[in-house]
Amino acid sequence: MADPAILLLHGFSSSSEASWARNGWLDILADTGRRVIAPDLLGHGEAAKPHDPAAYAAMEPDVHDLVADVGDVDVVGFSMGARLALCVEAMFPGTFGRIVAGGVGANLFGERNPSSIADALEGTGEALDPLGRAFVAAAHQPPNDALAMAACLRREQPPLGPAELARVRCPVLVVVGDKDTVAMPPDQLVDALPDARLAMVKGADHLGTMKGFGFLEAALGFLDALPA
Repeated sequence: MADPAILLLHGFSSSSEASWARNGWLDILADTGRRVIAPDLLGHGEAAKPHDPAAYAAMEPDVHDLVADVGDVDVVGFSMGARLALCVEAMFPGTFGRIVAGGVGANLFGERNPSSIADALEGTGEALDPLGRAFVAAAHQPPNDALAMAACLRREQPPLGPAELARVRCPVLVVVGDKDTVAMPPDQLVDALPDARLAMVKGADHLGTMKGFGFLEAALGFLDALPA
């Protein structure tokens, strides 16, 4: 029986190339023999870039449909991609065998207010915090489209609270940098998931978690996908 495929879901203002290729994931996963699926999510990379927030309403069903006929699938998501993965499993239980959720924790439970970064992306405001400025800067790098990313931020997202997380029955590894002011503390997320464990990446902030080897190493170990 073949090992599960691995779906990779990048974060906001990133792409498959920026997240997975440049940080070595695709090269290392190629040595595992697993099938790897690493799409550019709507509004990002080489994907379509609509400017209407309503166009992004079906991102979760679209991810589910992407792997519906693949067979067994594990998923690694970072930040926005991690939320997508958890939402997909809550909406369509049994989609994934295992989930690695990086860069998420407390940020899943706070009140969502994307307007300041979206305003900055649209040129009608300014991102005041360093992470927001980093997102805005990345959004203006080709092939990105800042207005598409603003629309993605403004989309209506499905709920993801304790009730939804309780439906995620598969094993989940939550990976958070210990300097990540966005995701720390991760305790509420870990406690809300029926089968979860936590891996901390020492010295990593939010974006540093994606770039560091600690995230990759923890994910591969959890997925039993270490290269031969």
